[in-house]
Amino acid sequence: MLSPEFIKKIRQIELHTKKIVNTTFAGEYKSTFKGTGMEFVDVREYLPGDDVRSIDWKVTARMGRPFVKKFVEERELTVILCVDASGSGYFGTKTQFKLEQAAQVAATLAFSAVKNSDKVGLMFFTDQVEKYIPPKKGRLHVMRLIRDILYFKPQNKGTQPSTALESLMHILKHRAIIFFISDFSGKGFSPERFKTPLGIAARKHDLVAIEISDPAESRLPKAGLVDFEDLETGETMTINTSDPSLQQGYLQYNLLERQKRERLFKSLNIDSISLFTDEDFVPKLHKFFQLRSRRFH
Repeated sequence: MLSPEFIKKIRQIELHTKKIVNTTFAGEYKSTFKGTGMEFVDVREYLPGDDVRSIDWKVTARMGRPFVKKFVEERELTVILCVDASGSGYFGTKTQFKLEQAAQVAATLAFSAVKNSDKVGLMFFTDQVEKYIPPKKGRLHVMRLIRDILYFKPQNKGTQPSTALESLMHILKHRAIIFFISDFSGKGFSPERFKTPLGIAARKHDLVAIEISDPAESRLPKAGLVDFEDLETGETMTINTSDPSLQQGYLQYNLLERQKRERLFKSLNIDSISLFTDEDFVPKLHKFFQLRSRRFH
């Protein structure tokens, strides 16, 4: 039984995301993501200038005059929200956790898809697939997805993204749009482990990587001796955060890791968006839709 406070929170997300979809993203989602092909709908008489390759020879022979096939773009798409629910998602030093930001982003994408009559599915993963909700249409289905993103409690805390991608490759029989939402933190995301399954998924589907980080993860605060806990392994250690060499090393390490991810995405032709927990994600998502739409037109 969901509490009244939780129901209120889901409703607030619905209202907020609907407003974004109806104003900022109106029409852009549809122009950004194409259907999987062309669907035959009817035939009509041949007109001067029509492509002769579209002539329906059986109908032409039967009617005694040339007819051509009419096609329309198959508009219906399948969208999968693949959400990292590992322990590191429950971190945030500003207004919200990374997983809460992920819920807002996922809700916006889900409402955008449903508004265009597309099907939306959801997968949670840690070091295993925690839950999979098959793609469906409709507002009630989207509300269930949002509820699960906010309410879901994973069994494990570790991260193994390759397991999630390999599972999706078995489940999805046709081309889909996969929004892979994660902080891309942990050994499982190293190029050595992640590149092959990521590359296979990107070849078979339209894969978009959405990275959600917290500002505190890129640089250490000058707070003296601090006990740190790895949210995925539970390991703890005490670090002198005021040590200048340690601060510089940490900053450099994070910069190099980000550059490695960017090179990996670029090498596999994967679109990516980088978001932070303390910012409004709408402008970046809006810009992504605009740039991608221009690229494919």
